[in-house]
Amino acid sequence: MAKRQYEVWKGNNIFIFRGRLIFGPDARSLIITLLLIIVPVIIFCTDVARNLGDEISGNIAGYAILIVTVVFTIYVLLLLLLTSARDPGIVPRNLHPPTEEISYYSSASIDVGRQTPTPRLPPTKEVIVNGLPVKVKYCSTCQLYRPPRCSHCSECDNCVERFDHHCSWIGQCIGMRNYRSFFLFISSSTILCIFIFAMSALNIKFLMDDYGTVWKAMKESPLLVVLMVYCFIFLWFVGGLTCFHLYLIGTNQTTYETFQYRRLEGPRVYDRGCLDNFREVLCSRIKPSRNNFHAYVQENERGSTLGMTSETYAGDLDGNR
Repeated sequence: MAKRQYEVWKGNNIFIFRGRLIFGPDARSLIITLLLIIVPVIIFCTDVARNLGDEISGNIAGYAILIVTVVFTIYVLLLLLLTSARDPGIVPRNLHPPTEEISYYSSASIDVGRQTPTPRLPPTKEVIVNGLPVKVKYCSTCQLYRPPRCSHCSECDNCVERFDHHCSWIGQCIGMRNYRSFFLFISSSTILCIFIFAMSALNIKFLMDDYGTVWKAMKESPLLVVLMVYCFIFLWFVGGLTCFHLYLIGTNQTTYETFQYRRLEGPRVYDRGCLDNFREVLCSRIKPSRNNFHAYVQENERGSTLGMTSETYAGDLDGNR
């Protein structure tokens, strides 16, 4: 009986709905991330939003705060799911090494000293991107030369296009196909955190008007204080992450490139200028997946599909810029 691609996949991914959704091997950590978002929102809606509805004249403002919080939280959760359950840009593995790249070198025979040619794949090769030479490495696991900006994730055991990093909080690699939703997720989480903190501070003000001092107001609603402290700490994390990725987008870099090549100086091959860099990340069309995990595979194709050469990928880069 023929099997589907996800059933024989050689990476460490987790599939659900018969290969339609793909997660990383640490997808269980996604539960913790969901709780970190949902629990504070529930506390805010049941305590802070209700109190604000009582304090502000008329119920419309209170309901508006509640509706905005719930709708925006759903939006953040959808971005989280879109980032975590999507193919990040996995490069299909080759069934065999690229034979056209094999070179030969001579090794001495032990018995008679004859020179015997031995096949060997060069560890790197050069491709041209935007008129500049870029070195790409051979991946022995996927049996292909990695496309420019591609790296092999040790967690997922896949080569990922425009690899940024593997996010354990999301349980997925961040690459070419889910970077936009990842950035929108962290930036939207920052806005949600600021909104909850600001509304909580407004609630403290109303309590101060009723009880006279900030200490009495905090004593009256300790859960509100815990919520504000949580938002303040969480804001430093997601806010700092958002600012860092704003810098990366503006300079057209990835997290992996920034830390892996921070000591190397040279021209930025992919930098098109700040405005065009933002347009490329936020407004360009997302390429379709190169894998159909739901499809059936032949017996000799299990766990692999036909890969593309690094020159083809480089040509795609030039054509899209």
